[in-house]
Amino acid sequence: MNRFALKLTAFLGSAAVPLFAIAQTSSNAAPIALEEVIVTAQKKAESLQDTPISLTAFGAERLETDGINSLADIGSKVPSLTIEPFPINNTTLRIFIRGIGISDSQVTQDPPVGIYVDGVYVARATGTALDVAELERMEILRGPQGTLYGRNTTGGAVNLITKRPSVDAFEFKQKFVLGNRDLFTSKTSANLPITDTLAAKVAFLTTSQRGWLENTGPQNDPSSPGFIAGDSEDYFGSRDVQGYRVDLRWDATDWMTVDYAYDFSDMTTVNTIYQPVTPPCGGDPSTCNKGQTDQIKESSSSSTTYSDKRLDSLASSAPMEDSATEVEGHSITIAMDFDTWQMKYIGAYRTLEDQAYADLTGDGDPDFRLDSNGYCGPAAQVAVGGCTPLVVPVITQEQTSHELQFTGDFADGRVEYIVGAYYFEEEAQEDNSPLHHQLSAPIDSDPSGSTRIVNLLSQKYDIENDSSALFGQFTWTPAILEDRLHLTFGYRHSEDSRYALKNQQDFVYIESPLLAAVGGAAEASNPLVATFLGGAGIPNSADREFVNVEGDKDFSDDSFTFTAEFDITDDINIYAKSVEAYKSGGYNTRDPQRDVNQGPASDGTDYGFGFKEGFDSEKVQSYEIGVKSELMNRRLRLNGNVFYSEYTDIQLNQILTGTVADTKVSNAGEAEMQGMEMDVTFLATRDILMLFNYAYLDTDVTKATSAATGEDISDTFVFFSAPQHSYTLAVDWTIAEGDWGRLNFNVSHNFMDERNGGSRSFNVAKNGDKSRGTFLDDYRLTNLRLGVTGMPLWGGVFQVAGWVKNVTDEEYHVTAIDNTPQIDRAVIWGEPRTYGLDLIYEY
Repeated sequence: MNRFALKLTAFLGSAAVPLFAIAQTSSNAAPIALEEVIVTAQKKAESLQDTPISLTAFGAERLETDGINSLADIGSKVPSLTIEPFPINNTTLRIFIRGIGISDSQVTQDPPVGIYVDGVYVARATGTALDVAELERMEILRGPQGTLYGRNTTGGAVNLITKRPSVDAFEFKQKFVLGNRDLFTSKTSANLPITDTLAAKVAFLTTSQRGWLENTGPQNDPSSPGFIAGDSEDYFGSRDVQGYRVDLRWDATDWMTVDYAYDFSDMTTVNTIYQPVTPPCGGDPSTCNKGQTDQIKESSSSSTTYSDKRLDSLASSAPMEDSATEVEGHSITIAMDFDTWQMKYIGAYRTLEDQAYADLTGDGDPDFRLDSNGYCGPAAQVAVGGCTPLVVPVITQEQTSHELQFTGDFADGRVEYIVGAYYFEEEAQEDNSPLHHQLSAPIDSDPSGSTRIVNLLSQKYDIENDSSALFGQFTWTPAILEDRLHLTFGYRHSEDSRYALKNQQDFVYIESPLLAAVGGAAEASNPLVATFLGGAGIPNSADREFVNVEGDKDFSDDSFTFTAEFDITDDINIYAKSVEAYKSGGYNTRDPQRDVNQGPASDGTDYGFGFKEGFDSEKVQSYEIGVKSELMNRRLRLNGNVFYSEYTDIQLNQILTGTVADTKVSNAGEAEMQGMEMDVTFLATRDILMLFNYAYLDTDVTKATSAATGEDISDTFVFFSAPQHSYTLAVDWTIAEGDWGRLNFNVSHNFMDERNGGSRSFNVAKNGDKSRGTFLDDYRLTNLRLGVTGMPLWGGVFQVAGWVKNVTDEEYHVTAIDNTPQIDRAVIWGEPRTYGLDLIYEY
């Protein structure tokens, strides 16, 4: 391991020694201690302190205190974890752990951070806002998890564990949340014992809130060719969620338990719009070339409002439509407990339907549009004989998974094991058809504005994936060193098969009164319109056409894990581990080249491969040294680690210069990262609990080979969303306590360092200018909560709490883009100050 890791190891050791001394010398410590935290990160229940994994766990009470209701809420709560909305679908989450995530959400690609609900892998990041589940615990596993979790966990994994039914007693919980911007939430759950061996749990959720960004568009200008009549949503970012869940638990015998769960969620949202910050070329159109959209960069920006401050209103250029997501799932878990071994089966079937409507303009002027609403101009009349329809792109997906686990021990308990088999399959389709409007704007070279460029598009992608694996992990405690040494060996063999089918039509039309003889519009490739364009930058529709272009690839992998743990004392454990993991290959739906034989891509470069060839798997080798300790009579919990990871054949995603949405993904690189993470929990007094979590991350793309020229271009690649520093500081204070209940105060402060909003350095900061690109600045968020809990009421307990999130109303960016014609930089802002009241009754 390099000098950085050795220094950090020494730091952890030096921090632990004096604290250990305090624990030994403090004889008058109060008889209080931190509660034990139980996790299932290694697919068995064990103490957090006995788990040699860098992880953060939130119990039910902590989730309530921190206001965490879904995955989207934890983005600023866990250092080294970032969560961002996908640019054109805010219910799709881009999750990064240690700078590893997916920058582009496609049905043909898998994220490298796995999401698991009660052991069930959720393949698509769309619709992962699982608000309806009553969570018992949330676990964030940092770093590769190749043995027990398999493919697509090169960044880490997120485990959501729900509260199971119980036959012990009837339980009821009702939670109401009221807040600004018309926030209203009602979450009801009940545990229902049916017989001595059968219990049910039902939950229902409804929540809604108005967005904070007002939509003042579109302008009612029927004379514009881009005008389309219709009602528009009043606020960007509004949401309305309905959901319910049913759980059954059957204690079939004293050695077998059967759990069944069904969940359904229906989310209606209005996607947030990007706010323009910097105009094209930094405000001087003569100094840069925007490629395919260079001929409309001035007209598209003429009515656009730019500001580096958070605006309260923007405008859609066509009526803003709702987006909708429907998620449904069934799962069954059968657990059998025998004398010396256990067996568990987890089976699941899940479906997803996600419709996402986006507008990427923000100026409200129908003359310039970037959306998929209807269009009735001359181009539509020539192309389809009438108006093109409103098209809301829809993803449909269904997945089935089976997992069989055997756990137990032998050799008088000195060897513990988990072995198993896994199978997963899915079918999905992304339907962005039929032919519809994508972009329209006046051409700069015609001062009258009567000559316009119009892009009409139709796309459909289909996939079929299946994956199988065999895995095993064995932990041996040899009869030496007072049984304080534990050695773990893990292995996983994976087989993946991926199939993708792409169909696409992509036409560019020129509209002009001079083309009245041919209906007022003609394709840009038509010689009749050459005088308008000069032939620059406009793609040929024949080159953009995909007709049943197929890709079919198989992948296999063998990943190994080795861990050595040593219990220095009963309360201090150190470990060192080596972990391998892999991410399967796939296909890039935004690749403009059909295959290796097509010729140059849309940026004029022939990369030697296209959609059909796809990209291969990537591999990571990670090393980690850590300590888990409880000191000061278990009032202080200090966990920390240092790590170093090497990525080979890393999948590099790059947007092609001068294009709006064309990208290439290739296995052209190598990368490394190193860092440290620390989690500190301190019970200062019986009434004051303090938490401090910190992460340091250093990333570098060490090799990147140009697919076109073979040159090393590693200096042009950077890690997406990899903040160097991040931390969370929180204090829980019980101010007063009595028969009436407890008065509690909580304050938390979260820091996120600056990070890259893209994978190429020239996209992050054009010509080194961070105001022109996707660079994301650092930010700090402070949250407060004051509540009275444990108040006796009607045989149960009642609690009321007031809360404020983003107390200082910090203006911060969560994502940025640079590739639309009217901007060099546009951003989505984070939530402004929100406040509300929680009312909770439990029986």
